[in-house]
Amino acid sequence: MPAVHSPLQAQVVHWQVQPGAALLPGDLLVILEAMKMEHEVRAAFEGRLGEVFFAVGETVEAGALLATIEPAPGMAVPVTAAIGRADSSTSPDGQRPDLQRVLERHAPTLDSQRPEAVAKRHALGLRTTRENIADLCDEGSFLEYGALAVAAQRSRRSEEDLIANTPADGMVTGIGSINGALFDPEASRAVVMAYDATVLAGTQGMRNHQKTDRLLGIALQNRLPVVLFAEGGGGRPGDTDMPIVAGLHVNTFASFARLNGQVPVIGVAAGRCFAGNAALLGCCDLIIATQGSNIGMGGPAMVEGGGLGVFKPEQIGPTAVQHGNGVIDVLVDDEAQAVAVAQHYLSFFQGTVQAFTAPDTLALRQVVPENRLRVYDTLAAINGIADNGSVLALRTGFGKGIHTALARIEGRPVGLLASNPQHLGGAIDADAADKAARFMQLCNAHGLPLISLVDTPGFMVGPEMEAQAQVRHVSRMFIAAAHLRVPFFSVVLRKGYGLGAMAMTAGGFHSPMFTIAWPTGEFGAMGLEGSVKLGYRKELEAQPEGAPREALYEQLVARQYDNGSALNMAATLEIDAVIDPAQTRDWLLRGLQSARPRAAADDARFIDSW
Repeated sequence: MPAVHSPLQAQVVHWQVQPGAALLPGDLLVILEAMKMEHEVRAAFEGRLGEVFFAVGETVEAGALLATIEPAPGMAVPVTAAIGRADSSTSPDGQRPDLQRVLERHAPTLDSQRPEAVAKRHALGLRTTRENIADLCDEGSFLEYGALAVAAQRSRRSEEDLIANTPADGMVTGIGSINGALFDPEASRAVVMAYDATVLAGTQGMRNHQKTDRLLGIALQNRLPVVLFAEGGGGRPGDTDMPIVAGLHVNTFASFARLNGQVPVIGVAAGRCFAGNAALLGCCDLIIATQGSNIGMGGPAMVEGGGLGVFKPEQIGPTAVQHGNGVIDVLVDDEAQAVAVAQHYLSFFQGTVQAFTAPDTLALRQVVPENRLRVYDTLAAINGIADNGSVLALRTGFGKGIHTALARIEGRPVGLLASNPQHLGGAIDADAADKAARFMQLCNAHGLPLISLVDTPGFMVGPEMEAQAQVRHVSRMFIAAAHLRVPFFSVVLRKGYGLGAMAMTAGGFHSPMFTIAWPTGEFGAMGLEGSVKLGYRKELEAQPEGAPREALYEQLVARQYDNGSALNMAATLEIDAVIDPAQTRDWLLRGLQSARPRAAADDARFIDSW
């Protein structure tokens, strides 16, 4: 007769059926208890319960014979019983009471359950926090952490009020996949944190500080990029549940800053971003902001409280100011564009893409005018080198003497610097130097090779420039370049003069992996005209004013130009080659294939000159 054996050492708690009772497969026979946990033993086949060998309260050893089962006539049966099965409290539709409670508790966090808040948000022309996250992350990939948090205000508000009006404590945090269709799953995962301006004005509560710290620790430990949607104010004085006075001991700001140089950190601002939100935003590698945003370290209340006047939020840190001074890296029309830029930027640090479209490289032959005094747009050179549609220009409102952009060459991500002859003739002023130095640090930290397109008469000089601490600012370029571990490539499009040209070539023409020039390249220790006026002053003054002196001047300039031509520079090995502009992309691709990053070692340990 088939036997039912105990699956473990335990105590008999309850016999569900008595000897002689009819059984169906799965029927509960007996409940055993071990280590305060109950174990069900069930019938494995149809029949009747035979003899029972242990009474309630008795202890049985593992494998002990519990009972026998008389099988139904003619059945082939196994020799034991089934153990365990979902208990009978589960309803037919699978909605157990505990699951139902969880689902109901999550409901207030969903946009669908907050129609008034969503409507107000849309009336402002803005999206909800969850709409932005859904657009940023691949569908179904976002795993939310801390969704059930509420404001730390239980001592002054009811639980129902907190659940309904402070969902997620005003901040949605989690991990999602971004650009997963282009890159493998590991490369596409990122931490996403978004302040919810519809909850207590996006202020920073104690619970959402805890959530932030949790995700920042995960980001650092697992080297995950971070995307922050920053909108709202600073600390929230209404959180009364925490035994604190000022709350200045929180780790959020230190933890966020610790990510610098370790992982890409992207900040998105829409609407009003003040105080603590702005402090976190300012720590980001990249700041993307919408046209209607305002960014400031103090909002109207803080300004007024400091006795500095009464201002509307729109008067503090508008985009016209923050884009022009370099706070905003990319200015966009709306949040949809902001999300698209965030995805584009992040892609440069996720790997190489296989699909790309090459530009018409023959167009590069026409970028530099034949008239050597005529300005032109070096963005045309960038677009003629990079894969079509891959260029992302950064800080376009600031430091206009140098363009900075991320791009791809045959799918490979790179950083591009380019002199801008349309601003100060390409001379490097303090803002341009700051912009270039920081861009080099950005690319170096995250392993992007650098390409410099050079057309500069040198550093900007004069009493007004020196009053702006030009000496310290421009030296940042030399210091940043000296600590690069990533490959650096230089292409001189036209002017390569003086210290400015050396700064654009990582400190000197032999510092890059290669320094090449287009046929329009011209070189000198300083501008040709200036060098003639200084170096040949006596000869020029010896000529009568007017046509004779002007003729000698032009003759000397032409001689200097021939001496400093690209061909002559290559012949003396001061540069590595003079190439057809149409070959630039091929040169850069071969260089990228040949160069290897240096080990990081102590390269991060340098003192910025400013």
